[in-house]
Amino acid sequence: MPKSKRDKKISLTKTTKKGLDSKQKLIEELRKCVDTYRNLFIFSVANMRNNKLKDIRTAWKHSRFFFGKNKVMIVALGKGDTDEYKDNLHKVTKHLRGEVGVLFTNKTKDEVQEYFSHFKEMDYARAGNQAQMDITLDEGPLEQFPHSMEPQLRQLGLPTALKKGVVTLLQDHQVCKEGDVLTPEQARVLKLFAIEMAEFKVQLKCMWNSETGEFENLAGEEENMQQEDDDDDDDDDDDDAE
Repeated sequence: MPKSKRDKKISLTKTTKKGLDSKQKLIEELRKCVDTYRNLFIFSVANMRNNKLKDIRTAWKHSRFFFGKNKVMIVALGKGDTDEYKDNLHKVTKHLRGEVGVLFTNKTKDEVQEYFSHFKEMDYARAGNQAQMDITLDEGPLEQFPHSMEPQLRQLGLPTALKKGVVTLLQDHQVCKEGDVLTPEQARVLKLFAIEMAEFKVQLKCMWNSETGEFENLAGEEENMQQEDDDDDDDDDDDDAE
């Protein structure tokens, strides 16, 4: 009787791992972009959403984005003036901290700033986000919800009951106050009531020109002071870079 193909055993010791090869490939890609594109920008993202970032990548197919693996990108560009790939690139890597990305493009500074200053989209806040306003739900029927939703709403902390088959809020209920750090339950309630209070936006931190080697800080003064206080061992995202 022939062996079943479904019963095939796979040795985990034979699986390939991302290691030095993938890091070296990323380093080579970054340096190739340094040689190819006119401008390099470091940007940070507020209220990160993968689908929004995907929209930007689609609109900017003429450019290259790298997001994550800050340590590897620092190695590629250079941590100090003695090991930097090109003049002044070590000034760029000082901004590779936390949730930031790298944009390589032939677009001018004005074109990049114009695009990203207008690319702001609202989305639903997530647990851990800060509430941007006070939200209070008024007492009364919640006819937008089917009767089957009533137990779920009650589990989320809403004082609800069924009245003649209609989900009803028995009293005014404050979901959150401005400045609150949202809990998973609060974030879920805001989404159910279609209340958006998280703004996705890209903020440019600095730029570097490959033709002149000129570096320019684009962040505000307050952010610059914070940057100077950051340790070299600050957040280093280890997400996959594209």
